[in-house]
Order: sequence, then C-alpha cells, then structure tokens
Amino acid sequence: MTRTFWVILALILVVVGGFASMLSFGSGGERRVPWRKPAAAVEAVAVPAPTGELAVPVSGVPRKAIADSWNDERGGGMRGHHGTDIMAPGGTPVVAAAPGRIEKLFQSGLGGITLYVRSPDRRWTYYYAHLAGYAAGLREGMPVKTGDVLGYVGDTGDAGAGNYHLHFGLTRMQPGQRWYEGENVNPYPLLAGSRSPR
Repeated sequence: MTRTFWVILALILVVVGGFASMLSFGSGGERRVPWRKPAAAVEAVAVPAPTGELAVPVSGVPRKAIADSWNDERGGGMRGHHGTDIMAPGGTPVVAAAPGRIEKLFQSGLGGITLYVRSPDRRWTYYYAHLAGYAAGLREGMPVKTGDVLGYVGDTGDAGAGNYHLHFGLTRMQPGQRWYEGENVNPYPLLAGSRSPR
C-alpha cells in the first residue's frame, strides 16, 4: 500500500471519529417521559364558553351519557386527550354545539374528517373530529346555528375501525389566531351541564 492510501485512510477515520463524537448514543440522549394525568387540584381553571352551556353535539345523546375523557392517556401514554369523546353509532348526526361560522374543513391524520366552527365573537373554536362525512352543502365560511347538522359520527383518523365516536374540542382563541391555534379548554363541564354559566 502506498503512503497516499494510508494518509487518506487516516483522514477518513479522523473525520468519521469527529462526526461520531457529535452524536449522542444510549442514555445520554433526549429522554421521552411518559405523560401522566395531572391531579385534580393541578388541572387548569375551567373557563365557560361565551354562550354558557353547550348543546350536546351528537343527536340523541343525553348529557348524563357523556364521560369526562379530558387528559386521558393517548399516543401510548405520551400525551393527554384534549377534548371529550362522545360515543354513538356510526352515522348518527353531529350537530353544532353553539352558533358560529365554519372556519375550516380539514382532513387530519389523528382527527380524520374534521371541522372547526368559530364563535361569532371569534374568541372560541369548536372542533369536531372522526366524522364519517360532512352534511350536504357544508362549506367554509358558512354560518351555523346551534343544532344545525354538520356531519355524521365516524371512526376516521386514529379513532380505530369500529370505534365510532365524536371527538369534541373547545379552544380559547386570541385575536388574529388561526383555526389550528389557541388554548385547549376542557369542554366536558359545558357539555354535561355541571357548571353554571358566568
């Protein structure tokens, strides 16, 4: 072997060794900590929607049938659930829980077929996910009244085949925020009627 070969080999080993020293292997790297449901005393202060109590967004489901699934484990225990799941047979009409304007129709990997309704004062967004489909004629920018049919209960997104339910979310918005921004708020007390409006 020539001297040039050994010099080139040495340079390659130095470069590879330098690059390897910048990488982190084993326990020295970033650690993912499993999500833990916060204690009741630590949970965020509940904020009423501007209209007070919300209508149940799934036709025929009584308030007493809704369970509080806020902050339940999701994603293999790596995140909390930011909404309320309302169980119902596939195809059950999903209705507007409050008046507003359809801000976004969206296909999401987690939420499947989704839609976002923005309140008239633009301070709240109501999120409807895992739909089987939208109601006929639904379009972005369209005004809706409480009880208007928006779509149908499905199992799209990460719901899982046959796990028919509506994921309903509530987000407090700041001026200028878009449909995917804002602060998640637990909608359960407003759906279950367990809190009086302020």
